[in-house]
Amino acid sequence: MKTRYVVPLVLAVFVASGLFYKQLFKTQSVQQVSKTQNSANESQESEKIDSQTVIVTNTKNILDLSNQNLEKLPSYVLGLSNLEELNISNNKITGALPAEIHDLSSLRILNASNNLMTGVPAEVGQLQNLEVLDLSNNRLTGLPYELGNLKKLKQLNLSGNNYAQQDLEIIKKGLPSDVEIIL
Repeated sequence: MKTRYVVPLVLAVFVASGLFYKQLFKTQSVQQVSKTQNSANESQESEKIDSQTVIVTNTKNILDLSNQNLEKLPSYVLGLSNLEELNISNNKITGALPAEIHDLSSLRILNASNNLMTGVPAEVGQLQNLEVLDLSNNRLTGLPYELGNLKKLKQLNLSGNNYAQQDLEIIKKGLPSDVEIIL
């Protein structure tokens, strides 16, 4: 009679341990960041995002806001301090990114290409983990010398802009010698 209960008990233990293993070693978890988490004082137009939610993968900490017709960076992005990759390409962002961009201290890749930006805040130079900075195809007329502080930078794409060559020469002096600069 006791062996009759042993088999189901063993099976239950195996099933439970399998579920535990699956929970413990998830390969990728996903957090949905709802549009309603955006700051309430920002206008609907500047916060307009085509999809209902933006997906941030926790294992890689990537946020893709490309092709959303954004005119400025949504404020909630600046609170995502663990963000490693931010893609805001192919939007209508004007002016410069907010100075608070320096709060994204884990950022390794920033793609701000194909926008209408005319400037880059000096605070980008405080992103000490930044490896790729793509500012191509904007309306940049000047570059902050602080970009030379990006010691881990591997690629800087400035193509399609009209900045002063003198700015770039000063910046290059501070960058790693093996950085790829795309003009």
